[in-house]
Amino acid sequence: MGLIARKHVLEEAGYEVSIVSTPDEAMERFERERFDIVITDFRMPRVNGIDLIRAMRKLKPNVRMVLISGFTDALGLDEETTGADAVLQKNHLEVSQLVRVVNRLLRKAPKKPPSSEPPMAAVPVRKKT
Repeated sequence: MGLIARKHVLEEAGYEVSIVSTPDEAMERFERERFDIVITDFRMPRVNGIDLIRAMRKLKPNVRMVLISGFTDALGLDEETTGADAVLQKNHLEVSQLVRVVNRLLRKAPKKPPSSEPPMAAVPVRKKT
């Protein structure tokens, strides 16, 4: 499933979704706008999703982060190793898992800033008002 498809799935679930195509563009938007969740792929040009999560966490540590990869098991990607609030495997279950994870993360109480460990997107997600 690609970027546009993820956007449509989340909009169908009632969310306002902005998409960008590069990590640089994601950081620019993240710095100047407010997002409830950021969804990023692991593999991107010049920067991986973990690095993007870390950079974003330094700026806004309370924003929820979701990392998506086709290689979660092979690369050992999980919440602990990536700094993401959720890690999803790209597969036939991704659509339902993505919607479920976004719903769950938005229902959670606001995140407390990390003690000393700041963990770095391509799909910023904002709750519709």
